[in-house]
Amino acid sequence: MGKRVIYLGIIFGLGIVVALAWNVTTRAGYESAQYEVVEKDGSIEIRKYPDLTLASTESKLDAQGKDGSFMRLFSYISGANEADQKIEMTTPVFMEKGDADSNGRMSFVMPQDVTKTGAPEPKTSDVSIRKREGGRFAVIRFSGQLNADIAARQESKLREWLESRGLECEESSETAGYDPPFTPGPLRRNEVLIRLNSPLKILTLRRDQ
Repeated sequence: MGKRVIYLGIIFGLGIVVALAWNVTTRAGYESAQYEVVEKDGSIEIRKYPDLTLASTESKLDAQGKDGSFMRLFSYISGANEADQKIEMTTPVFMEKGDADSNGRMSFVMPQDVTKTGAPEPKTSDVSIRKREGGRFAVIRFSGQLNADIAARQESKLREWLESRGLECEESSETAGYDPPFTPGPLRRNEVLIRLNSPLKILTLRRDQ
């Protein structure tokens, strides 16, 4: 009995190692949105992002895209655009919450080479190309399945941290997912991002006035 338990433990451990290695390899195969880490405190970071070009679509549900939002964007990068161009998948997938007046929004980040040459126009009106302005963001990273309740709890933690630091931020937030839907929860990389109000930007504007 003891040997069997040890054997099963070894198999289980090897399974975890293989799954982790597979997940890291899969994620590393995608280009990821670039950023600079300005400060780090455990699972929380202050990051500086450049401008990003996004392909976006309205999303009536949260992060899973079960309303077809993911497939609309996937069709766009698979060639449903005016150039019939296939575009490489990137990470993360950004999700913005909706409000009383609008639905949420799901976005794919365009690869750097596509951004340089210009993203082709979508063939359908339910996908649009837009710019996500760069800036400083507070980000909290966590694993597990990404849904509205979990994201809300992580956002609350992040806002408490920001308040303790005296950092001003926007009321809105967004979530980011880095892994395919079939990735086991413990191996997933999820994030909540909140844009910071930059005092440096305000001072620069005042000098120019």
